[in-house]
Amino acid sequence: MKTQPLTPLPGWRRRLLLNEDLNFLLTNRIPRRLLTQFIGWYSRIRSRWLTRWSIAVWRQFTELDLSDAAKKQFDSLHDCFTRELRPGARPLDGRANHLVSPVDALVGACGRVEAGTVLQAKGMPYTLSELLGCDAEVARFEGGQYLTLRLTSAMYHRFHAPDDARIEHVRYLSGDCWNVNPIALQRIERLFCRNERAPIFLRLGDGTPLAIVPVAAVLVASIRFHFLGAEPYPRRRGATELHCDVAVRRGQELGWFEHGSTLVVLLPAGFESLVTPGQRLHMGQALMRRVTAAS
Repeated sequence: MKTQPLTPLPGWRRRLLLNEDLNFLLTNRIPRRLLTQFIGWYSRIRSRWLTRWSIAVWRQFTELDLSDAAKKQFDSLHDCFTRELRPGARPLDGRANHLVSPVDALVGACGRVEAGTVLQAKGMPYTLSELLGCDAEVARFEGGQYLTLRLTSAMYHRFHAPDDARIEHVRYLSGDCWNVNPIALQRIERLFCRNERAPIFLRLGDGTPLAIVPVAAVLVASIRFHFLGAEPYPRRRGATELHCDVAVRRGQELGWFEHGSTLVVLLPAGFESLVTPGQRLHMGQALMRRVTAAS
C-alpha cells in the first residue's frame, strides 16, 4: 500500500514549527507534567462545540486528516485523539516471514544493536538495559535490529501486533515526559530512557523474542493496553512488573496513546529492515523481513 505525501503547512506556520530553538523552548522548557495533566483533563471535556473549535485550532499546526476515522463527529478532544479507523482503512501485509508496522508513524533512528547500544539520533546513543529497565532481556537482541517509530499528534494513536505472537510480560517504568520530536532527540541524551515507558515482551509462534516499547511524551496523558483491561497500570516510581499470557493475531489492536509519542521495536538477529529513516508508514505495512538461507 502506497502512502500519500503530507500536505505542507502554510508558510508562516511551517517556519514557526521549524524554528528549532523556539520549538525546543515551547515543548521542553515548560512545566511538562503539569501541562500534560492539564491536557489530559481538557481533552475529556465533553462538548461538541468545544471539540470542533479545538480540532480547528489543532489543524492550524498539524496535517490532521480524519478522512479514515470511523466516526465523523467527536464528543471530546480525547475522543478524537484515540479515534478508531473505519474498516479496511489499514490493509495488512499478509506475507509469511514479514512483520508489519504496529502504528502509523514516521521512521526515526534504526539499525543494528551493537554491544547493547542503539541510537536515538546521530551521535546520541543509549543502552537497551536502561530502556528496558533490566539487563536480563538485552542479550536476546544483540546483533539484531532496532527501529524507532514516531507518532505525531495528528496521527492515528492506536498500536497493533506486528505478527501472530504471545504477550508474556509488560514492565511499566515511571519517568519524565520530555517531547520526543527530532529536535529534542538531538539535544537531550538518553531521552527515551528518561521518559515514562512500558516495554512489552512477546514471542512469535516459533519462539522468536520481540519487544515493543511505547514511550510517553509531553501531553501524553497515559498509555493504555487492552490485554491489561485498558485501565492505567499503577504509576509507582521505578518499575512495575505485569506478567501476562495473551495470544494476539497480526494487526490486532494492543492499546493506544492518549496523544502522539514513540514506539521502539526490537528484534533479534535474523531480520532485516524494509524501511528507511524519514519514511512515513501506515499500520499494516511491511516493516521487517526474516532473513532465510533462500532469501
